[in-house]
Amino acid sequence: MKVAVLSGGVGGARFVQGLLDVTDPAGVTVIGNVGDDVELYGLHVSPDIDTLLYTLGGVADDERGWGRADETWNALQTAAELGADTWFQLGDRDLGLHLARRQALVRGEALSAVTERFARALGIAARILPATDDRLRTWVTIADGELPFQEWFVLHRHEPEVLGVRFEGAETVQAAPGVLEALHQADLIVIAPSNPFVSIGPILAVEEIRSAVADRSVPSVAVSPLIGGRAVKGPADRMLERFQGGTSPSQVTSCYKGLIDALVYDESDGEVELDVRPLVTRTLMTDAASRRRVAETALEAAAALR
Repeated sequence: MKVAVLSGGVGGARFVQGLLDVTDPAGVTVIGNVGDDVELYGLHVSPDIDTLLYTLGGVADDERGWGRADETWNALQTAAELGADTWFQLGDRDLGLHLARRQALVRGEALSAVTERFARALGIAARILPATDDRLRTWVTIADGELPFQEWFVLHRHEPEVLGVRFEGAETVQAAPGVLEALHQADLIVIAPSNPFVSIGPILAVEEIRSAVADRSVPSVAVSPLIGGRAVKGPADRMLERFQGGTSPSQVTSCYKGLIDALVYDESDGEVELDVRPLVTRTLMTDAASRRRVAETALEAAAALR
């Protein structure tokens, strides 16, 4: 079975982990968010792509929830001692990946080619692709004006209320090589449990990708990022409340009108009438068994929708 997954960072990566346990990894293509990307210290940092690489490569720091396991912080400490602004933390091992990426990009390699090479080096059988090789950046509007995504999310700890979201470059960017092919050849499209506005939103802002999902001839299933109306991590529930008027599964579904045929959501959200097929399970992914359960539910949905 060929599966194309639209994914943000941590929640999406955990879902894909489960998916790779229950289906052939060689048939899975993960299309990752690059709206979070940021240039720091002269380096191109791609947080959601890197989370996918580290998680699927088995080197992620599961306790901290981001970055690499067994990390050290010598370079960042030295930079701070010399007066550098270190609000965005890059550990030594993480920094090594960014240095390698920077060198490759300077040589003229595309982000998609670099990402695929890194995935192979980490022993990942699934394909990981950025949504686009072009510059696409998420900006959030708050009461005081606009902020680049990472400044709002990390520096300000995503505390300022978001009044709007825009994607710089969305008018002209094109899907990265392999992305449209993966969507057109898929037997199932899955929108992973990621923030609909700032994780999945930038992917769907690439018009070619949105059109490919909208014009699909195969089932498309989303997995809700909320449990009991609350986000496991991050501001997805606050954003749904503001932009969709609530945090029930129906509000999650409304983010993907015309793009999904079913929604997997947590049993704690109760019975809800939806415009798409509801699939209820326990969606908290804390270990391999729970990740597999959520992935299997999404695959079962595909079978039921055919």
